[in-house]
This record gives sequence, structure tokens and C-alpha cells, in this order.
Amino acid sequence: MKYYIIAGEASGDLHASNLMKALKNKDSQAEFRFWGGDLMAEVAGFSPVKHYRDLAFMGFLEVAKNLKTILGNIKFCKEDIKKYQPDTLILVDYPGFNLRIAEFAKKLGIMVVYYISPQLWAWKEGRVEIIKKNVDEMLVILPFEKDFYKKHQVEAHFVGHPLLDAISDLQPIDIHKFKSENNLNKKEIIALLPGSRKQEVEKMLEVMLSVRPYFKDYQFVIAGAPSLAKDFYEKFVDDDVHFVSNKTYDLLRCSKAALVTSGTATLETALLNVPEVVCYRGSKVSYEIAKRLVKHIKYISLVNLIMDKEVVKELIQSELNTENLVTQLQLILNENRNKILEDYSLLREILGGKGASEKAAEIINKR
Repeated sequence: MKYYIIAGEASGDLHASNLMKALKNKDSQAEFRFWGGDLMAEVAGFSPVKHYRDLAFMGFLEVAKNLKTILGNIKFCKEDIKKYQPDTLILVDYPGFNLRIAEFAKKLGIMVVYYISPQLWAWKEGRVEIIKKNVDEMLVILPFEKDFYKKHQVEAHFVGHPLLDAISDLQPIDIHKFKSENNLNKKEIIALLPGSRKQEVEKMLEVMLSVRPYFKDYQFVIAGAPSLAKDFYEKFVDDDVHFVSNKTYDLLRCSKAALVTSGTATLETALLNVPEVVCYRGSKVSYEIAKRLVKHIKYISLVNLIMDKEVVKELIQSELNTENLVTQLQLILNENRNKILEDYSLLREILGGKGASEKAAEIINKR
């Protein structure tokens, strides 16, 4: 089978790479062409058609400024699919781009699989009609999404969350060795996960690092994004602020707590059993637009959405300030810690254990 896969973000690269491994196990004749990142390239043995770092535009203003580039990428992708003639198109989240490609591929008679649903339950629910018309198999990774699609007369398969696959394969880590190899001192670690886009990282690190004077017994370690150069982070580094690149899971497993920008990283942090404070601050214009478009959901972090209660504290926009961060960080380092860890254990049960990649590959392979 010839598979054409499109992942437009770092998390999509991770999950698509594990799906590719599973597809290769079930289909010895599997051939891939893909948009994604380094992890997918490692499985395939060659580079992506386009790297996700050249595709990721976040926020209404950024999308508007780069509309010409985005439309050019869509046109190129359609031509490339037509030329490659895959048996199956696999779309990984990234809805603004992928839903357009789904419609195009369906008209060509290509089987369309959507792996990892767009968050239509939060906003743009009308897009379900596009999926109903153009997607042959919808594979969802959050338990409540199956019921959401059923309400719209779309059969969706809950395959479990692929992060559990990635995390279950990790080998035990030696904290002392990790600190030594990364030139860290002996203090306990507070991990900082500020995101992956330059403007976002600068904005988030400024407020995250403002808590340092209140936590002198800890060292802060920034998880570097693979899309940003090491020298970008140098201005933030000193004796008690360090930086590691492409070692986020290892960093989290060696950390006492974490400050995490809203996104997939909030769920990764929880599944690695690290108490966290979820942080979000966007541009005022983008935030006000989003506030009007997003349906009335109670939370922004996947942890709280899945559990349907506040497991981790979310500090959003004006609430994200030094005073609130200090208060919440002290709580997760001390009295709230055990309760959070108990909730994390239940979260893993709800997500159904490992095997999402295998289940997804099995459904795709049966078509």
C-alpha cells in the first residue's frame, strides 16, 4: 500500500511516526510519502516533502499574514498527491489544512483516514459535515470524541491515546546521570515548557522565569523546541536557569514540577506524573476572537477536559502573572501534590492504556 501522510505539528510528527511503525509491521509492502518532521523521517529513511516547522502558523493574525504561503502549500500538496497517487491518505489533526486536502483526495477516489480529530467539540462544530462527506475512517484518541461524532451520525473509532505508546517505551532514567550529562547542579528541577514558536516562547519564558526569586532552592530547566536554535535560548540561561534540547521527556521525568504552555505538552506532563501549572497568554486580538468563537468549554488543557474537572490549575491571559504562578507552584510542590498524582493515575485508566498506534494501523490495514 502507498500511504500519503500529513502532520503539521511536532505532536503530529510523534504520533504519525509511531503509526508508520505500526503500519510497516502490518504491511511489509508499505510505502510512504509525508509532510511532517524528523521522527517520521527516521521511520521512513528519507526527508519529508515539507517539514512541519515551515507549516505551523498559530493565531488569527499570524495566519492572515502568511495566507499566501498557506494557500501555496495547499496547492502544492494537491499536485503532489495527484502525482504520487496513494492508496490511502492519512491526515493527522492540523484541520485548517487537512480538511481541504480531504475534500480534494475524496474526489480523486483516494481512501481518506483522519487520525487524531480536530477539536471540533470546542469550536467550528460545523466542520463535522466536511468530515462526514470526505473522511472514510475517523480515528479518535479522546474517549468523549466518539460520542461527539455519534451525535453527528459519524462512526468514529476510539483507539486510545498514542502518547501512552510513546511513554510506555521509555527506559528508566538515572536522575543524577541526567543532571551530570546536561551540566545541571544538584538542586531539584522545575521544568519550563514554553512552547515551540519564537514569539510564544519569549512571551512565556518572561513570565515563567519571574518566579525565580521565590524558589531559590530549585533550578529551572527550559525544554528547548527542536524548531528553535540553541542560541535563541542563551539570553535566558544563567547559574540557575539551564537549557536542554530534544530531551523533554527525560527532563520531565527528572523534575519535581513543571510550568507548561497549553497544548499537547500538558497531557504529556501529566502522563509522565509531573505536577504542573498550565499557562496560556496569546495576543489580545487573537484571544478576544477565539473567546467569541470557542464554544462554552470549561477548560483549555487536555488533562482537565478528559477528566471533566480541574485537576491542574490553568492560568490564562491576565491570570498568568507572577503572583498567581508563585501561589500555584508552591501548591503543587507541597500540599496539592498527592491529590494531583492520584488524578493522574485515573487519567491513564480513562485513556485506555497503550496500543493506539497498533489499533489505528489495524483499522487502516483492513480497508
